[in-house]
Amino acid sequence: MSNQDHTHYLPAFGRLLLATIFIMSGLGKLAAPAATIAYIGSTGAPLPIIGYGLALLIELGGGVLILVGYKARLTAFVMALFCVVTALLFHHALGDQNQMIHFLKNIAMAGGFLQVTAFGAGTFSLDSRVARNSSTRILKTT
Repeated sequence: MSNQDHTHYLPAFGRLLLATIFIMSGLGKLAAPAATIAYIGSTGAPLPIIGYGLALLIELGGGVLILVGYKARLTAFVMALFCVVTALLFHHALGDQNQMIHFLKNIAMAGGFLQVTAFGAGTFSLDSRVARNSSTRILKTT
């Protein structure tokens, strides 16, 4: 890699972009639990209170894990599934242009998360740091 090659920053920037919408959405849900639970219930989704808790866990917890790049492959896979499930449950009225946009947004985000699942978090991540530290410990013990 030459000194002019800055592509090693791109995975971290991509994770930031992916994580931002989930962290912001999770904070919004945290600020308005009753409204969120009522919305989940209005869609006919079962167990809206549990759905609310899962959404908070995935959006805030998963968003932060993606942001820092820790357990990124597993977290990204869970986030991809979450995106597809929420697209199908909450944005399936594809005749409504707004719902179509939200549906496609969720599918596109799932695609981004599958890229993280396939290729990992990149150089600037806790996953990379843990791997480097593990390699160093192995080298020191042999």
